[in-house]
Amino acid sequence: MMNKNLLAGLFLSINTLALAQERLPQERLPQDDAAKYAASITPSDLKKHLVIIASDSLEGRDTGSPGQKKAAEYVSKYYKQYGLQPIAADADGSKSYLQKYKLYKRSWGEVYVSAHGKKYEFNKDFYLNGLLDVLEEVTTDLVSVGYGIEDGSYSDYAKINVKGQSVILFDGEPQTSGGKYLISGSSEKSKWSGPVSWQVKAKLAKEKGAKYVFIITDKTGEDLDKEIRQRAVMARRFSAPTLKPVQENPSGTAAFVFSAKGAAEMLGTSVAKLMKLRSEIDKSGKPASENFANTVSLKVGRVSETIDTENVAAFMEGTDKKDEVLVISAHLDHIGISENGEINNGADDDGSGTVSLLELAEAFSKAKAEGKGPRRSILFLNVTGEEKGLFGSEYYSENPLLPLKNTIADLNIDMIGRVDEAHKNDPRYVYLIGSDKLSSKLHEISEEANKKYVNFKLDYTFNDPKDPNRFYYRSDHYNFAKMGVPVIFYFTGVHEDYHRPGDDVEKILFDKQSEIVKLVFYTAWDLVNRDERIVVDSHKE
Repeated sequence: MMNKNLLAGLFLSINTLALAQERLPQERLPQDDAAKYAASITPSDLKKHLVIIASDSLEGRDTGSPGQKKAAEYVSKYYKQYGLQPIAADADGSKSYLQKYKLYKRSWGEVYVSAHGKKYEFNKDFYLNGLLDVLEEVTTDLVSVGYGIEDGSYSDYAKINVKGQSVILFDGEPQTSGGKYLISGSSEKSKWSGPVSWQVKAKLAKEKGAKYVFIITDKTGEDLDKEIRQRAVMARRFSAPTLKPVQENPSGTAAFVFSAKGAAEMLGTSVAKLMKLRSEIDKSGKPASENFANTVSLKVGRVSETIDTENVAAFMEGTDKKDEVLVISAHLDHIGISENGEINNGADDDGSGTVSLLELAEAFSKAKAEGKGPRRSILFLNVTGEEKGLFGSEYYSENPLLPLKNTIADLNIDMIGRVDEAHKNDPRYVYLIGSDKLSSKLHEISEEANKKYVNFKLDYTFNDPKDPNRFYYRSDHYNFAKMGVPVIFYFTGVHEDYHRPGDDVEKILFDKQSEIVKLVFYTAWDLVNRDERIVVDSHKE
């Protein structure tokens, strides 16, 4: 029988060793397999990749641009080096890392108005409400029609035939000196005033046979410049890319909007005479006309464009559960070059996610090389078109390279390299979005991985369905979630350089980023190696 004193001493030694191990840093404890391979994820490696991905030479990686294609080539090279397989089909039927697709857009081409030898510039001298397509220059007579109103007993068209001609009219509606509006007979404006009144006036003019409509705005100076800038931004919706070919049917309900100065120049008169005509209508409450007959030339070009782009998909086959697949995603592209020539390098958005996928792929490839490969398969997916409308992930969800019914989850990384204002004094955090929306088990796995290995603050602020930012719907994971695939979106928030030229490598917190990438790795490790596939058991908004 063992001596009691010796036995007591042995127990004391074991307890002392256990307590000592609890106090040791994690890297000095005996490592499990997950911790062993996660150690290959380092700040220096992340930086090594990001200085290339977010360099000026890639010119902001705009969707379909040469810079975006260079980024796709770069990540593909490393996936090949790590032994990952291409599973997309190239045009000749060979396997490729590139899942190619097209975006379609219609945009403004050459747009101008000219009169008396002067050419007026689009979105500088005037803006355009609505949509027109006048591919070849046309010359048209321009006739003044007061306010361009016909309502009850009041009609600016009563004594003017505008069929086959173009009309120019004042914005708004007649208002008496007492402050009452002529049409309503009260202090309330009618349908002939307001933001959409141009549509009512343009529709009436077209019904009267007018070819084109010109509106004289009240705005001048900085107010007019601001309006033109705002309208130029609004007009971009007519130039936004889509996944399907664009079908446009310009109705002709459109209006060229000019200042009084520009309108007077086109009509060959003065601003004073124009304003006198307007005041006469307001004073008398009756239509008035002036023979400002003139001709103008115009062109409104709409052009078609096809953008060729590609997702990058790299496949690691699993072992005994290889038919099930985990997707780990990030978007490869950014917003490119600003109108003033500044490059938006997008180091955080989403260069941080792009290089995170490379580090995750390397860590899993090292595990596989040593016989510790994942039981389930993994698809590393760098999508494009995110900034344009989540198009790359939408294309993948509609044309999956691997069946979505076999896709167990998507772990999506978008902007994890910076600190937002809410955490400027506490950088050890990450926002998690969507982890509990479809699978309670996914949320549990994520929480356990963090508690065991990383110990970051997991901030669920943006997971609240009442959060006005609605980030759950604003990154690529959503195109998986809407198909019933559980997701986690890893995010560290918006900062002052979001979508600006200041989003550069030197501002990335690589020590922080590497810990978040490890959290993704540990979560992925559990997902691909556990006995039972996680199930969809909740449907939260």
